Amino acid sequence: MISINKPLLDEREVEAVARVLRSGRLTSRTESGSMVAQFETAFAEFVRTKHAFAVNNGTAALYLSLLASKVGPGSEVVLPSFTFVSTAEAVVLADATPVFVDIDPETYNTDPEEVEKAVTGKTRAIIPVDLYGLPVEMKTFNEVAEKHGLIIIEDAAQAHGAQYAGKPAGSFADLACWSFYASKNLTTGEGGMITTNSDEFAEKLPSMRSHGENEEYISSMVGGNFRMPEMEAAIGSVQLQKLPAFLERRQRNAERLAAKLQKVKDLKLPIVPEGYIHSWYLFTVRLKDSTEKKRDEIVEELRKLGIGATVYYRVPIHMMPFYRKYCITHLPNTEKAATQVFSLPIHPAVTAKQIDFIADSLQNLLQ
Repeated sequence: MISINKPLLDEREVEAVARVLRSGRLTSRTESGSMVAQFETAFAEFVRTKHAFAVNNGTAALYLSLLASKVGPGSEVVLPSFTFVSTAEAVVLADATPVFVDIDPETYNTDPEEVEKAVTGKTRAIIPVDLYGLPVEMKTFNEVAEKHGLIIIEDAAQAHGAQYAGKPAGSFADLACWSFYASKNLTTGEGGMITTNSDEFAEKLPSMRSHGENEEYISSMVGGNFRMPEMEAAIGSVQLQKLPAFLERRQRNAERLAAKLQKVKDLKLPIVPEGYIHSWYLFTVRLKDSTEKKRDEIVEELRKLGIGATVYYRVPIHMMPFYRKYCITHLPNTEKAATQVFSLPIHPAVTAKQIDFIADSLQNLLQ
């Protein structure tokens, strides 16, 4: 099976973990000189922000960002439904109310016009999502946020290496949240990161991820144990060095697959607007004018051929049992996309021969 995504690890990650094990320093409450500190410094440099704070996963990054933004009871947070559930989950865990909005049907990213319509006097924050690795259109989001006095927490979990308007994804937001889950462009197994240019947030976050402590065993604010272990940071530091090569291979595979599929009239291929750089976490196509049943049949046939085609966000969050109470209206673009899109493998281990096989197989199925 050509998997939809896979971690690419070698002896460099093994040796980095072994060094941590030999050192006996597996975790750190104060990061000076630690692998966590080294990883944070390198990642902040990569995404061109002043600060980076490693945490134990991407959901924790979202949750801590909300707490640091004083999102809590009575607050509303505007976000898309067409994404992984953790984006909304973090809002509910912060005891706030998620307000779901529709997507742009061309990019599948959060529609800023829909966000503007959803803002009320209770709105505290916006969480736009860089879906599939394509950054959101941050200029308009920043205008909406400035107009209404809102915090922007960018969910950049899929956007390692993506750019918008000449700057890395995440660098325009008040806070950006990253995931290093095993499938991501850069992995630590689990793990996440919060990046920010705000010195105010930078003062809070180190304490909040470690039980609210400014001094050992003395808590001055609410927090929890959201620390990243040293072994994960060691893996992340090696992966970050490899990331440019990973991104180059993803870009090459995406271009080759798009070129092979461009004449398939039943498919809508992913777009990359001018001024954007896609990270190609996922190459997501759309079966135009199709039913969910037809889409699923195509995906099943591809999988029988050994191609790990996958449907992401088959059930949008606002249609999930727990979250239905937060959305009483339809989100037509979201609901339609959920029945028509599917993703194809283009990760760095996929060869040019396999890309051709994927394209030829899909084209034959759609003839």
